[in-house]
Amino acid sequence: MAYGDYELLKIEIDGGVATASIDAPPVNVMTLALFAELTRFGAEARDDEAIRAVVLKSANPDFFIAHFDVSAILEFPVDAPAVRSPENPFHQMCEIYRTMPKATIAQIEGRVGGGGSELSQAFDMRFGVVGKTILSQMEVPLGILPGGGGTQRLPRLVGRSRALEIILGGDDIDAETLERWGLMNRIFAPEEIDDYVQRLAHRIASFPSEAIALAKQSVVAADIGLAEGLVEEGYLFQQSIRTDAAQQRMRRFMELGGQTRDVEIAVGDVVGRLGDV
Repeated sequence: MAYGDYELLKIEIDGGVATASIDAPPVNVMTLALFAELTRFGAEARDDEAIRAVVLKSANPDFFIAHFDVSAILEFPVDAPAVRSPENPFHQMCEIYRTMPKATIAQIEGRVGGGGSELSQAFDMRFGVVGKTILSQMEVPLGILPGGGGTQRLPRLVGRSRALEIILGGDDIDAETLERWGLMNRIFAPEEIDDYVQRLAHRIASFPSEAIALAKQSVVAADIGLAEGLVEEGYLFQQSIRTDAAQQRMRRFMELGGQTRDVEIAVGDVVGRLGDV
């Protein structure tokens, strides 16, 4: 299968491993264009019988994915009431990576926040870098809530109390803490992570595709109940973006330089001060 016509992803296929590097300067904000490419790549890799493992990484050493595009969220329609629906494009994109019959690995060497963090939570494994990997679930300071699966996946990954610290605190969480809490499988020195992830991905890809698919299907079955939770999260996210506080804070975030490098490198501090303005 050919993986062409991508502008924001650089795709490499080698020995049954598909590696996609995100290249969306300056900070890999998940714009609608990047969202579309991540969705398409996931679907293509899922359906490619030659692929047995998928790695998502970044060409930017400081950012994996900053977060979903706040300017796009501000354009979401809010004039009609929120509704509960299983048809959520972001959830569906994340579910491609969670449920595809291949191993999915997120190689997070820099900052990851918001929707980027939620996408990584849908992957089978996450690996980070000591002193470099930082996670920020920064929606609540913006007046909204994690609407890309975070309220459902984080408690399953780190437990209820730590999930609430991450979500309600909206602050930066360092690589060492993320590994200790179980959100990162392992963390490495910067020069070691790529070799380890590629070695693991190629090791998995050397095994029978049927065994990989069935083993993953069995593990996915442990998440029974997630689908219902995602519907509820989608409904509550719609409610949150309809509040005056959310609209004001998201607009203020953009006015202060949100989605620029200078602000995103210190996003935990910036969103923590939105109420002071």
